[in-house]
Amino acid sequence: MKKQPSAPPAPLLDVRRVSFQEAGIFGLHDVSFTQQPRQKLALAGETGAGKSTLLQIVAGLAAPSTGEVYFEGERVEDPHEQLIPGHPGIAYLSQQFELPKFLRVEQVLRYADKLGADEARELYELCRIDHLLQRKTNQLSGGERQRTALARLLLGAPRLLLLDEPFSNLDSAHKQTLKAVLRDVGEQLDLSCLLVSHDAHDTLSWADEILVLQQGRLVQRGTPEQVYRQPESEYVAALFGDYNLLSGAAARALGPLADVRPGRKKLLIRPENLHLVEAGQGLAGTVAAVTFFGSYSELRVQLAGGAVTVRTTARHLAPGAVVHLHLSAEDAWRI
Repeated sequence: MKKQPSAPPAPLLDVRRVSFQEAGIFGLHDVSFTQQPRQKLALAGETGAGKSTLLQIVAGLAAPSTGEVYFEGERVEDPHEQLIPGHPGIAYLSQQFELPKFLRVEQVLRYADKLGADEARELYELCRIDHLLQRKTNQLSGGERQRTALARLLLGAPRLLLLDEPFSNLDSAHKQTLKAVLRDVGEQLDLSCLLVSHDAHDTLSWADEILVLQQGRLVQRGTPEQVYRQPESEYVAALFGDYNLLSGAAARALGPLADVRPGRKKLLIRPENLHLVEAGQGLAGTVAAVTFFGSYSELRVQLAGGAVTVRTTARHLAPGAVVHLHLSAEDAWRI
């Protein structure tokens, strides 16, 4: 008997054709996507693209104009349909999270605790706040307050964690700590995460997949490498770092690229994908400027058909130097 192929796993989250309109203006337009259990998704887009609105609709804190959200197969009710907005299986940490003032951390957490003592203790260790329990909330740093607010949400044993710009007000050390916390709680508590961030480095280094919103529309979904190396448009490219955009003779001179995205006329190149080579092995250009960044330098190189930025570890290059550039076919992308 022929074995039937197994059905794909049911999504944890299913967003179906969600739109949001206010005062005649669309904040979201026909957005659909799914999220699997334990998957880390990130929403990216410029300010006003609809990221936070979408997160609030998923959380059940805002009502879509059209469309529906399903969590574990059941529809998420909007605020007009229930006395207390939200869903018990979904935790939402907003940018404006607040903790009660002048209480000890231990008191704040005790009031929210639905776990046993041992599980709660393990959670505090995961969130790196076990040493803060006797401090008052007004004695905590911004990163410590945020991790305490996160622990308070996790005490309710959610299955999906929504994070709205969690890294935006943190210094580098607290940001790295929070990333480690999110990694650990995802793995050890069997959590899925949906995160909004305006910082490309935060999403590229954290997410399994990234969804890009532009003016309320979902314009690309892919792995971090895909959205970085193969953006669907210049808008998407700009969200995730510096780039060069060439057309005409300069683009044709950099390599045999006719088979890369036929019909697309502009060549998008990330600065690190242009390589310095020996004379005669690439396209000649003149260094116009050199900017030192520590582990690398950026060269502004003038070519016959335009200027490009090149990221390199080569030393002792100065304005006026003649260099030769090569672009491999796998690094070429047309938009």
